Amino acid sequence: MALAIRLARGGAKKRPYYRIVVADSRSPRDGRFIEKVGTYNPLLAKDSPERVKLDGERISHWLSVGAQPSDRVLRFLDAAGIKERAARNNPNKAKPGEKATERAEERAAKEAEAAEAAAAAAAAPAEEAPAEEAPTADAESTAEPAEGGDDTPPATEGSPEGAEAAGEGASAEEPAEGAAQ
Repeated sequence: MALAIRLARGGAKKRPYYRIVVADSRSPRDGRFIEKVGTYNPLLAKDSPERVKLDGERISHWLSVGAQPSDRVLRFLDAAGIKERAARNNPNKAKPGEKATERAEERAAKEAEAAEAAAAAAAAPAEEAPAEEAPTADAESTAEPAEGGDDTPPATEGSPEGAEAAGEGASAEEPAEGAAQ
């Protein structure tokens, strides 16, 4: 028979109270047990002596006959000095997942491309810089007419030019919406 030293939950809803029991590992969590060896009340303060009560002599006996404590009970036994608990270390748990790794690689590639472009721009010959200068403000004003200045007078509502301007989005084959056919 495989023995386990584990917690059996009692108490009301949202008010847990646990018995520390020695039970057959096949029996239900809150079901039949062999012996009660302590209690655990998680609602009490962590420094309260009443929070975890253990019968050290009986626990030592059950450990000697092969009972295996659960993770939580092993923490209590380690704190009480009854059984040593080895610290766990899972270095893979802290590693990012597949998608996060892909995003980091893409970000690094973009940063590398940006760095290469900046280095190429800095390494470009100095003689090209004056040729790429923007035209002066005088050249801009003479080269480009004022906004909306296509050298045609503004159309009035009654003129055919205004009708063409108003129906710019409509094609000649399709009549405008609401038009009689």
